[in-house]
Amino acid sequence: MPLDAVDALLRMAAAADTLRRTRQRKQGPPLPFDPATGHDPGTAGSGSVLADRHHDRGDGGGPETTEPIAAWPVADYESPEPGWLHRAIPDEFLYWPDGLDRHERLSLVYARARAAGRAAPDAADLLADPPALSALLGRAAVADPDLFHILLVHYTLVLAPIVAAGERGPWLTERRRELESMSCFGSALMTEGERSNSHLHPRTQARFDPATREFVLHTPDTDAVKFPNSTGHPDIPKTAAVYAQLIVSGTECGTFVFVVPVRGPDGSPTAGVEITPAPDTFALPCDFASVRFRGKRIPLDSWLADGASIDEAGRLHDPAASTGERLTRTMGGVAPQVWRGVIAASASTARASAQILYQRNASRLTMSRLAPELPLLRYRSQQEAMLDALASAHVLTAVARHSSKGDRSASTRSGEATWAPWSAVDNELALFKAMATRCALDTIGQCREHCGANGFITTNRLNAYHGFVHSYFSAGGENGLILLDTAHTMADPTTYRPPNPDPDPVTAAELVVPEACSRLSQASEHCLHRRLVGSLAEAARSGADEFTAWNDNLALAQAAATAHLDRLVVELLVREHATATPPVRALLRLYLLSWIERRAGMLADQLLTPPDVFNHIYRHRRILCDELLPQLPNLVAAIEFPDLYR
Repeated sequence: MPLDAVDALLRMAAAADTLRRTRQRKQGPPLPFDPATGHDPGTAGSGSVLADRHHDRGDGGGPETTEPIAAWPVADYESPEPGWLHRAIPDEFLYWPDGLDRHERLSLVYARARAAGRAAPDAADLLADPPALSALLGRAAVADPDLFHILLVHYTLVLAPIVAAGERGPWLTERRRELESMSCFGSALMTEGERSNSHLHPRTQARFDPATREFVLHTPDTDAVKFPNSTGHPDIPKTAAVYAQLIVSGTECGTFVFVVPVRGPDGSPTAGVEITPAPDTFALPCDFASVRFRGKRIPLDSWLADGASIDEAGRLHDPAASTGERLTRTMGGVAPQVWRGVIAASASTARASAQILYQRNASRLTMSRLAPELPLLRYRSQQEAMLDALASAHVLTAVARHSSKGDRSASTRSGEATWAPWSAVDNELALFKAMATRCALDTIGQCREHCGANGFITTNRLNAYHGFVHSYFSAGGENGLILLDTAHTMADPTTYRPPNPDPDPVTAAELVVPEACSRLSQASEHCLHRRLVGSLAEAARSGADEFTAWNDNLALAQAAATAHLDRLVVELLVREHATATPPVRALLRLYLLSWIERRAGMLADQLLTPPDVFNHIYRHRRILCDELLPQLPNLVAAIEFPDLYR
């Protein structure tokens, strides 16, 4: 189904959204929510309890409340052109016409992606403004994870390296024009499905032909087939960013990106390209496929050389000193933009999930024999789940805002990669990506569980959000490998300096003091780093080779890297706490208390927590929840995207 043919589907979806809103207006405004009684009839399936509680400012920044709580919109974005964000991802993109099959649904997703790209700023401006791109991708993720995935790949993995390359001839200029106009979509062909860690040494070949000054793109065997990637839709024109091994005069010269049209204007595979669509998937139901190249010729302009060149004598000149440094430079052109987008999407879907939980449970009654017809939110377990979700959503938003800003203090480093290239590009940002997906998955899962059976109904989005976030544990840089590469860096005294923690123990009263949590995180990291370095040294003394030494300590390595990541997050939250409003400060303290509870076993093993720590945690939690509960409606109303529960 060509893109032009699905405009009717867009109009149908918009009409359905208009009808839904008209029905809601006829039902009248909802009554205010009372935490003490749980009285809020507007959430019991009749529409959004928040729809009449706030109004849209119209500037792309989301809802405005009479008592502002915090800067919730992801990346704290303020648009120089009011309203473009909501025009790019309008509210009707949250809903679907009934009865669409898989092909029609994917066609509609691409039509919406095209509309979003055309309503957004120019690609070069968007890529130069990380908060704007994060805002677009975060809003897309809430509307539809497939839409997010398509836009993320299009902008960050395909257009970003092309824009960074600048003017390289009319052929590449035309490919860029097609992508920027959204008449063609980008796809990233990076992973080779049959080999782990294929990013480190892709086997797809781009062999330079000195006679024609072209490249011949070739897949040597089935193990090197590019999979997964989003090239499966048979009607969508696609241009791919192909990560391949450059071969000049028979010598492998490192990994570069090549721009390759893989589906023509009518969606047919181009000459020399074989595309095999994958079976339907459920976690992230995009148009996945495998791609194989058979002697495909591409022009010299298709090579995103990043300062390298091939002279008339056929000799390569590359500013990278080694193939390892070349890999880092190539990945560095795309990875930070990808991570910012994934972090933004994690934050926005966590916020949306917290709102769904509230809309589902705010007016529900329980039939327990202890107290028949008691409001569900009178139970502390439900209160804590709701407030924990809001706390995590706010923390993720703070991480997204920090990650998207240009003044972020990044621990960028260059050099050789060990398990994966990501930490060699930007260790801190890679770690925040790992943290964001883990935290979002836990938050969405908790919201789904506390929605009861309704949490597993496909139409309420929680399944889609959960599957999407889980898929990005591997996509965009595998979380476990990011932690292992971080640990490898921590074991090198030339690239890492351990914290020097305060020796004073943390008291029971200090468990909710952010500065004390910072001391805890520093001490834990210091202890695990010392254990890791000591264990590696002992292995070396016993004659173990480097692989054996690390292989026997992978669990300890991941624990040490996780402690390092914990410290980065806690230190960020200490800074956030210093300037936040009182309700947000309480949310941050609740999150930090939950962090201590999650790490209590490790912290107790390190003798860093007071005796009877769990009783102290539970007491502090009750106090914080009692403080926050009266603020619950305003905390929820501060979240973008009203009316998510259907």
